[in-house]
Amino acid sequence: MSHFSTVKTQLRKKEPLFQALCDLGYVPQEGEHVVRGFRGQTIKAELAVTMPKGGDIGFRWNQKTNSYELVTDLDLWDQPLPVERFLAKLTQRYALNTVLSETAKEGFQISEQKNNVDGSIELVVTRWDN
Repeated sequence: MSHFSTVKTQLRKKEPLFQALCDLGYVPQEGEHVVRGFRGQTIKAELAVTMPKGGDIGFRWNQKTNSYELVTDLDLWDQPLPVERFLAKLTQRYALNTVLSETAKEGFQISEQKNNVDGSIELVVTRWDN
C-alpha cells in the first residue's frame, strides 16, 4: 500500500524554490494545491507540481523546522532522477538563485558563471564602488 512521504529540506524561501523548480523544467503552482498520490489520495501543499504520470510533487511549509518539506508518494516516484538526486539538484539551483538574488541586492553583477563537468557551478561577481 502506498502513502505520502515527507522529506525534510533546508529550503526556507519560496521564491528561490519556485525558481529552482522552473530551472529544472517543472511548472510549479503556488498557493494551496492538491498533491495526488496512490488511488486518488491527496495532500495539500503550498507549491505543487502536477505530473503526467506517477505521483505529484509538493512542498509544504513546516513551522517547526522553518523550512519547506517535500511531500510526494515515493512509491509512485516516476522521475528521471531518484528522489535523492532530484533534491540535490533542486538544492543546488535553490542555492544559486539565492546567491544571485542576494548579490544583486548588494549591487553585485555576475561577471562569470561556469558550469563544471562535476556538476558544480562557479560564480564570479563584481561590484564597482564609487
